[in-house]
Amino acid sequence: MAAGRNTVPAQAEKTGGLVTISFAGHNRAWAAWLAGRLERHGCQVSLQRWDMKPGDTVRQGLSDLLLSRGTVLIVLSEWYFRLGPRSHEEWNTALRDLVPANSDRFAAVSVTSAALPSAVASLGAADLWGLGAAEAERRLLARLGITADRSGPAAGDTLGGAAGPRFPLEQPEVWGGVPRRNTRFTGREDLLWDVHQTFTQAEPGAGVLTLLGLSGVGKTQIAAEYVYRFGAENYDVVWWVRAAERGTLREKLAGLAPALGLSTGREYGERLRAVRDALRRGEPSPRWLVVLDGADQPEDVHDLVPGGPGHVLITSQNREWAEHNSSLIEVPVYRRHESVAFVRRRAPRLEAVDADRLADALGDLPLALDQNAGALQDSTMPVDDYLDLLGRGADVESGLKVAADFQMTYYTAFSILLNRLREDKPEAVDLLRLCVFFAPGPIPVRLLRDLPIRDLPEQLRALMADPLLWNSALAKLAQWSVIQSDPQDTEEDEPVGSTEVIQMHRLVYQAVRADMPAAEQRVYSQVVRKLLAAADPGRPTDTRLWPRYAEIVPHLEASGALTSTNPDIQLTVLNSLRYLYLSGEYRVGLRIAELTTASWSEVFPPGHPRLWDLVHNKGNMLRALGDFTATEALDRQAYETLRAERGDQDLLVLRAANGLAADLRNLGRYDEGLELARRVEEGYEQLVGPNDALTLTAHHNTGVTYRLLGRYQDALTVDRANLAARRELLRERNNGTLASESAYAQDLRLLGQYDQATSVQERNSEIHRVVMGPDNPQSLRAQHNLVQCYYRSGDRQRALELLTGLLERCERVLGDRHPITVRVSVTYATFEREHGDLDRARERAEFSLAHYRRQFGDAHPYTAGALANHGLLLRAAGERQQSQIEVEDALASMTRVVGPEHPWTLGCAVNASAARNFSGDPESAADLSRTTSLLAAAVLGPQHPLTLNARISLASDLRNLRKRQEADKTEEEALAALAATLGPQHPHTLAARSRTRPYWDFEPFSS
Repeated sequence: MAAGRNTVPAQAEKTGGLVTISFAGHNRAWAAWLAGRLERHGCQVSLQRWDMKPGDTVRQGLSDLLLSRGTVLIVLSEWYFRLGPRSHEEWNTALRDLVPANSDRFAAVSVTSAALPSAVASLGAADLWGLGAAEAERRLLARLGITADRSGPAAGDTLGGAAGPRFPLEQPEVWGGVPRRNTRFTGREDLLWDVHQTFTQAEPGAGVLTLLGLSGVGKTQIAAEYVYRFGAENYDVVWWVRAAERGTLREKLAGLAPALGLSTGREYGERLRAVRDALRRGEPSPRWLVVLDGADQPEDVHDLVPGGPGHVLITSQNREWAEHNSSLIEVPVYRRHESVAFVRRRAPRLEAVDADRLADALGDLPLALDQNAGALQDSTMPVDDYLDLLGRGADVESGLKVAADFQMTYYTAFSILLNRLREDKPEAVDLLRLCVFFAPGPIPVRLLRDLPIRDLPEQLRALMADPLLWNSALAKLAQWSVIQSDPQDTEEDEPVGSTEVIQMHRLVYQAVRADMPAAEQRVYSQVVRKLLAAADPGRPTDTRLWPRYAEIVPHLEASGALTSTNPDIQLTVLNSLRYLYLSGEYRVGLRIAELTTASWSEVFPPGHPRLWDLVHNKGNMLRALGDFTATEALDRQAYETLRAERGDQDLLVLRAANGLAADLRNLGRYDEGLELARRVEEGYEQLVGPNDALTLTAHHNTGVTYRLLGRYQDALTVDRANLAARRELLRERNNGTLASESAYAQDLRLLGQYDQATSVQERNSEIHRVVMGPDNPQSLRAQHNLVQCYYRSGDRQRALELLTGLLERCERVLGDRHPITVRVSVTYATFEREHGDLDRARERAEFSLAHYRRQFGDAHPYTAGALANHGLLLRAAGERQQSQIEVEDALASMTRVVGPEHPWTLGCAVNASAARNFSGDPESAADLSRTTSLLAAAVLGPQHPLTLNARISLASDLRNLRKRQEADKTEEEALAALAATLGPQHPHTLAARSRTRPYWDFEPFSS
C-alpha cells in the first residue's frame, strides 16, 4: 500500500499530461474544479461520471477506467462507494486486485471525512477536505507530480472572465433560500444531466425549465441537488423562492435586491422591478439561477419569471408551464434499484428484499418511500406486518415520518390536490373516481366511453354525453400530473384516438377511494363492471379479439367483477378465463379462477352450472401448468358427480369427461384416455352434431391419444379429416384449425414422411407466429414441431438455429419446468449430444430425467424415454457399463408401460441391441434386432425409418456373428430403402452406408 501512496502516475508529467477524472455525480462540483485547475497547468482532462448499475461489478468498472489514456484520478467520497450499492468487501477486493498492479495509472483525491473502504489506502489519495483553495490545489498538483506554473492565476480566482469553476467549498457570492442538501439523495443521475444539458444548450433569454410531476415525486429534491451539484461551477447568483403564492413570490424575489447590491427604495414593488431589470441585463453577473419551487399556478405567476442570460428552474405539478415558454422535463417515480437503495439508506434495518417489497407496495414514489421507511426505521413492527397493513389499505398516516422541509404526509398532499381539482373542475374528480375502480396501470379510454348513457348514474351522464366536457376533464387531470395520457399504436381498422390509455399512480388511487363515501364507491364500481361487460366482444377463441380481452382482464378484480351477481358480468369473467387459457396466461387465469370460486361458492348453490364452469377453467389452467395429479382429481370428481346427477348424454358431463381424458393422457394412462375420448366423441355427435366445434375438438383429442399410443396411421386419418372439417367451419387462421394442421404435420413426420411434414409445418409455424404471437404456448409447440421436422429431414443446421432461440423463449415465457419447456429441453440435449457440448447435453438430460421422475415416477413412458436418452449420453461420454444398464432399464420400463409393439418400445430396443453388441453379446443383440425389425415392419411398415434402422442394426449384429451373407443382404436391402425413402444424402443413409450403428432418441409428445 505504501508503494501506491508514493507513486507518481507516469502520465502526469511536470507540465501536465492526460487525466481522466472519475467522480460520483454528487461530487460534480469537485470534478469541475479539479479539471479547471489541471487544465490551467497544461493537462488535457476528461470527466467520467462513475455510474454503477445493479448488474455491474466493481472490478469491471475499475478495469473499464483503465481503458482511458493517461492518469485516472478518482474523486473519493462516500458517494463514490454508495452507487450500486456495493459492499466494502467487494470494493476492497477489487482495489487490492487492480490498483497495485496499475499504480502508475491510478491516483486519487479525497473530498470527505467519512470512513471509506480500507483498501482505498492503495490509491494514496491527497486529502483535500476542509482546506482552502490554494492548499487544495497544491496537494492536487503534488499528488500528480505537476510543477505549479507560478505565472498562472491564483487558485481562488473565479470565472468572471475565464479563471475556471469556483472552489467547491465556497458558495456563489449571492446565495439565498436554498434548502439544505439531502444527504440521502439517491439516483436521478440521467435526469440531473438532462437539466444541465438543457440549460447549457439554451439560447440567451430562453433558459427556463420546469420539473414536472406528481406531488411527492421528488421535484424539489432534484432541484436542490442540481443547485449543489452545478451551482459552484456555473453560477455566481443562486436564489431559491417558494412560489406557491403570487404575493410570496413577489416578496422573495424582491429580497434579492440587497443581495445584488441594488440601490432601491423601501417598497418591495420597486425592489422587484430593480431585481428583474438587473437579472435581465446580467448585472452584476450573467451567471444567475433562480429556482421557483412549487409554482403550481402558472397563470398567476408566469409574468414574474425573470428573463435574461441566466436560468430559471421551476418545480410544478402543472404542465401549463409549457404554454409560457418553459421547457418541460417530466419527473417519474424512482426506478426500482433507486427505490431499494434509497429505502436502505433511510431504514438501514431493512434487507434489500424487504426494501423491494416496500417499493412495490408504494409504487416507487419517493415521498411515500421516505415517510414509510422512516416509520419502519423508528418502529419495532415486523416488516411483514407493516407491508400487510399497506396491502390492506390501512391508515398508517399517523405513524409516518415527515421531514422538516416538507411537513405534510403524502396523504395530505394528495388531499390538497383533490380539493384543488374539486374547486377548479368537479367533472375531473368524477372522472377520477371512475378511474380508481379500474386497476392501477393503463386504462384504455375506450373502456370508459362504451357504456350507454341510460346505464350511467346521474352525476356521470353529463360528463359522458358531452365530448367537450369529457376532454376538458381529461385535460385538467393531465395538466395537474394526476394522470398520464398516452396514445398507443393504432391498428389500421381502429379510429384515431381509440387506443389512447390513461394511468395514474397507485397511491392516488388510494387517496381518491379514501375520499369517497361507501355509497358512492358502490355506484362507481358498478359502473366500471358494466363498462367491462359492455367491452366484452363475446368471442374469446377469436385471436383478433385478444387485445380487447387483454384490456379487460387487469380490471376484473379491482372493479369487483369477480364478486358480481350480474349474469352479464359473470359471463365476461368466464370469457376472460377462456382467453387467458388460450393465450397462455395460465397463472393469471388460475388466480382469477380461484378468487372467483371463493366468491361464487357463496352466491350459487352447490352443483350450479356456473360453479362447474369454474371447475372446468381451473382444471384447464392446472393442466397447462403441468399439475396433472391435481387436475385428474378435480376433473374426476366433477365427472363422477355430474354423471351421477345428469347421466351420460349431457354437455356438462361430456366437458368434464373431455378434461379427465386429457388428464389420463398426461399421466400415461393412454388406453383409459382413449376409451373416454371415444365416449366423448360419440356423445357430442349425438347432442350437437358431427360438424359442431365441440365435436371437432373431441376428434382432435382422439387423434392426440392415437399418437400417444403409437398408432400413427390412425392419428393421421383422424387429423386429416378433422383439419378439413375445421378449415370449413372455423377457417384457416383459427387457433383450432392451426392446432389440427400442426397435429397433421406431426403425424406425417412420425410416419417418416419428413419432406411433406416439413412443408406443412413451415407454413403452420409462420401463421401461428402472425396470428397468435411468437410466445404463445401453441406457437411454441408449433415451432418445436418444426424443429423436429428439420431435424428428421436432415437439415440439422436450421433445426439447431431455431431450437436455440426456442428454448430461451420457453424458459423466459413459461419457466424451465413447464411441460413445453421440458420437452424442448429434451430435444436440446439430443442436439448438444450429437453436435455440441457434451457437458451441456448431460446437464439438460439429467434435468429432464429428474423432472419426469419427480413428476410421474418411474412407471411413466416419459421417464423411461428420458432414461433411454440419458443412456445414450453416457455411451457418448464413454461410460459404457452404466449406459447399458440404463438403456436396458429403459427398454424394460417402456415395455411395461406401453407394451412391446409401441414405437417407443421399438426405439428403446434399437438402443438396447447396440448396447448388447458393444458389450460382447452379439447373439442377444441379433435376437433383439431381428424381433425389433419384424415388429416395426408390422406396426409402422417395412419402409419406415425406424424399421430400416432396426434392419441396419440387425445387419451389424449378423456381421459380428460372422453371418456375412445374410448381413450383406439385409444391409443392402435396408440401404436401398433408406436411399429411396429419405434420399441418398440423408444423415441416416450416410451413417448406415458408413456402418455407423443407428440409435433412437425419445421425443415427448404434447398431450
